Amino acid sequence: MKLNLELKVPTKPGWIEAVMNDFDSFLQDHADCERKASSTAMSLVAKYPDKLEIIPELIETAVEELEHFQMVYKLMVSRGISLQHKIPGDPYIKTLIQRMHSGIKERFLDRLLVASVVETRGAERFRIVAEAQTDADLQKFYKTLWISEAKHGHIYVGMALNYFSEDQVYERLEWWNNMEGEILDSLPFRPALH
Repeated sequence: MKLNLELKVPTKPGWIEAVMNDFDSFLQDHADCERKASSTAMSLVAKYPDKLEIIPELIETAVEELEHFQMVYKLMVSRGISLQHKIPGDPYIKTLIQRMHSGIKERFLDRLLVASVVETRGAERFRIVAEAQTDADLQKFYKTLWISEAKHGHIYVGMALNYFSEDQVYERLEWWNNMEGEILDSLPFRPALH
């Protein structure tokens, strides 16, 4: 069973140029994204404590994302980069959230599928960052993250399949993939994961 769909819109070359031209800012944003990813998984645990089938995976995902944050933070410290005092808003995530259904069941499905799409985009972009690195350690670091984020993209779809039919999950995931591509194309390039 396929647990996610291919992204509809590949990242354009201008994005990696923006990242490599200001890699310190990218690292700050990357650290923020890992903190938010951990928080997202735990917020699902808090919001849906009755969804016993997925709580263990959500906790594991939250811990893994927090470990990623720790890894990025250590990298930042080694380069003399500090965390930002305040996590700035993310126009990509904000726009995705605005497109979510408001009904209780529908929003639950959307939260899982948006998490899948965001993780899948993160995997694609970490692969691009890994391939752009000339430093072997950074290349290895981002390859590790790319593999992990791809796994998370699958996990969230698998969670949705516990509660919704395959047709419902895959139709909505297809819609989200199309919407995500449109949103991505509408945003300017910046040294940030999204």
